[in-house]
Amino acid sequence: MATLANRLNLQAFMSPRKLRMLGAPAFILIVMSMMVLPLPPILLDMFFTFNIAVSVIVLLVSLSTARVLDISVFPVVLLVTTLMRLSLNVASTRIVLLEGHNGADAAGKVIEAFGFFLVGGDMVIGLVVFGILMLINFVVVTKGAGRISEVSARFTLDAMPGKQMAIDADLNAGMIDEPTARKRRTEIQQEADFYGAMDGAQKFVRGDAVAGLLILLINVIGGLSVGVFQHDMEVSQAMQTYTILTIGDGLVAQIPSLLISIASGMVVSRVGDEGDTSGQVIDQVFSNAQVLGVTGSIIAVLGMIPGMPHFMFFVIAGALFALARMRRNQQLEKETAEAQKTAAAAQAAGAGAGAGGAAQPQESQEASWSDVTPVDVLGLEVGYRLIPMVDKGQDGELLRRIRGLRKKFAQEVGFLSAPVHIRDNLELKPNAYRITLKGVEIGMGEAYPGQYMAINPGRVSGPLPGRETRDPAFDLPAYWIEGTQREQAHALGYTVVDASTVVATHINHVILNHAAELLGRQETQALLDHIAKISPKMIEDLVPDQLSVSVVQKVLQYLLEEGVPIRDMRTIIEILAEAAPRTQDPLELTTRVRQGLGRAIMQGLFPGTGEILVMALEPSLERLLMQAMSSTTDAAIEPSLADGLLRQAAAAAERQENIGLPPVLLVPPQLRWLLTRFLRRSVPSMKVISNAEIPESRTIRVTAMVGAAG
Repeated sequence: MATLANRLNLQAFMSPRKLRMLGAPAFILIVMSMMVLPLPPILLDMFFTFNIAVSVIVLLVSLSTARVLDISVFPVVLLVTTLMRLSLNVASTRIVLLEGHNGADAAGKVIEAFGFFLVGGDMVIGLVVFGILMLINFVVVTKGAGRISEVSARFTLDAMPGKQMAIDADLNAGMIDEPTARKRRTEIQQEADFYGAMDGAQKFVRGDAVAGLLILLINVIGGLSVGVFQHDMEVSQAMQTYTILTIGDGLVAQIPSLLISIASGMVVSRVGDEGDTSGQVIDQVFSNAQVLGVTGSIIAVLGMIPGMPHFMFFVIAGALFALARMRRNQQLEKETAEAQKTAAAAQAAGAGAGAGGAAQPQESQEASWSDVTPVDVLGLEVGYRLIPMVDKGQDGELLRRIRGLRKKFAQEVGFLSAPVHIRDNLELKPNAYRITLKGVEIGMGEAYPGQYMAINPGRVSGPLPGRETRDPAFDLPAYWIEGTQREQAHALGYTVVDASTVVATHINHVILNHAAELLGRQETQALLDHIAKISPKMIEDLVPDQLSVSVVQKVLQYLLEEGVPIRDMRTIIEILAEAAPRTQDPLELTTRVRQGLGRAIMQGLFPGTGEILVMALEPSLERLLMQAMSSTTDAAIEPSLADGLLRQAAAAAERQENIGLPPVLLVPPQLRWLLTRFLRRSVPSMKVISNAEIPESRTIRVTAMVGAAG
C-alpha cells in the first residue's frame, strides 16, 4: 500500500501542470548555474545551439502571428532570452580565459566555428563584422522597435476611452451580448498592457546590445593579459588567439540577439489583424500589377547600361513582368466575378418589376388576388453596393446584427416585432438605404462598406480627414474614414463603428421610436397566447370576457408611445382585470396601469433609490389648467397660454439636460395625459409623470418650476 501511495504521489508530482509550474524555477537555476559553475565545452555547445534555435522560433512565430495578443507573452520572452544570452556570455568568457591557450576548440566547437569559419580566422575582419552587427542591432533595429513600442503604448492608452465607448454602443444596440462585450474590454486592456510591457522590455534588448560590446572589450583585454602574463604567450599570438575566440563568442550571442530584436520590431510595427505579416506584405506590396510592370521596365533599362551585369538585371525584370501579368489576370477575374454577381442581383431585383423592360409579354393574364401583395410592416431597402451586407450567400454581417436587434428588442420592450424584410432597390443611390414602416419611409441614410464612421460624441480633440457626414440615428457630426485611420480616430476621442453597425443602430433607433405602431393586433394576440401558456387562467378571466383584444392592444400602445416597456405583463394583466369591471376606456385603463408600474417607470428615469429630481408646474398655471379641464369637454388650452407653456417647458427641459438630469415634469394625475399629448411634438425629450406613479419609498425634489408668461 505504501508503495502504491508513493507511486500515486509521484504521478501527481509528474503531471504536466506540475511540470509547467517548475519551468520558471528550473530556468532560474540553470541561468545561475551557467553564471557561477564552469561548464564543459560540449554542454556550452548545446546551450549555444539551443539559444540559436529559440531565437529562430521566436522570429518565425512573430512573422506568423495575426494579432499582437496572440503572442502577449513576448515581453517575457525578451527577458528570458536576454538572461540566457548574458549567462552564456559569462560561461563562455570563463572557459575562453581558462582554456583558450590550449587551442581554438578549447571553448567548444560552436565558438570555434563562428570565430574561424564565418570570419575566416581574421581578427580584423571579425572585429569589423561584429561592429556592423552591433550597429544594426543597437542603432537600427532596437532603437526603432523601442520608439514604436513607446508611441504605440501612448496611443493605445489614449484610444482606450473611444474603444470602450464603441463597445458600449454595440452592446446597447444589441450587436453583441454582455459576455462578448466583457471579452472585448479585456482584450483592449490586455493590448494596452502589452504595449506598455513591450516599451519596458525593449530596454532589456538595448541593454543586451550594449553589454555585448562591453563584454567584447573586457574579453579582449582579459585574454591578452591572461595569455601574456599567465601562459607566457607572445603578445601577437595572445591577441590573435583570444580575440578570435572572443569574436566567435560575441557572434554566437549577437546573431540570436539580432533575430530577437527583428522579431520584436515585427511584433510592435504590424498594423491590423488581417493575417500574418508575410501574407500582408505579399498582398499589399506585390499585388499592384501596374507598379510591378513599371518597376520591371526600370530594371530592364538599368540592365542595358554598359558595364551593368545584364543577365541578372534582365532575369529580375522578367520575373517582375511575369508577376505583373499574373496579378493583372487575377484582378480581371475578380472584377468579372463581382460584375456577374452585381448583374445577377440586379436581374433578380428587377424580375418582378413587370413591363418596365424592353421585352413585353405577348399575352397579358387577367388580374387576380395574387397580384395584391401585402405591405411589409418593417422593411429595409438597400442600394446595390450594400447588397453584400445583406446577402446570405456572402454571410452578410448586417443580417446577423438585425437578428440580434430583434432579440434585444423583445427582451427590453416586451414583445416580438415583425421581421425586417430586406430587398434591394435600384432606384436608390448605390450606397443609400431606406427604412420603411408599413410601406412609408421613416428613415434614410448612406453606408460605405469597408469604411468606418467616426462619430463625434461631443468631446473630441480635433477633426479627421474623411467624408463629412452625420450619424443617421442620433444626428451627430461624423466622418466616413478608412480602416487605417481607426487608431487615430480613437485617439482623438471619436466613437468608430463599421458600416453595418451604422445601419443596424439606425434600425434599432427607429423601431424603438415606433414600437407602438409595430404592436398590431397579430402581435398583441401572439403576446397574449404566449402568456396564456404560462398563466392560462389569468388570460381566460380577462380576454375576451372582460376586455376585447383591441382594448388591450390600445392600452399597450399608449404605454409604448410614452416609452414604457411592457415586459411586466403579469402586473399589466392583473391591473386590467381589476379595473375592467368599472371602465372600458383605454385611457383610464392606461392611467391605472401606469400607477401600477410606477416603480419600474421611476427606475427607468431615475435608477437607484435616490431622490427623484423633477420639474413641476407653477401653482397658478396648474390651477388654470385644472379649470380648463373641468370647464370644457375637449380639454383645450387657450392659445396664448399654450404658447407660453411650450416656450417655458422647452427652456426648462434644456436647463435640466444641461445639468445632466432627465427632463421630467411632475403633474397631478388629471393633467398628465393632457400635457403628455400637448408636449409630445414640441418637447419630445420631456417625460410627464403624475404624483400617483411615484412609489412611497422614493423622495421628490423639485429643481425647476414651469410657468407661462402672461
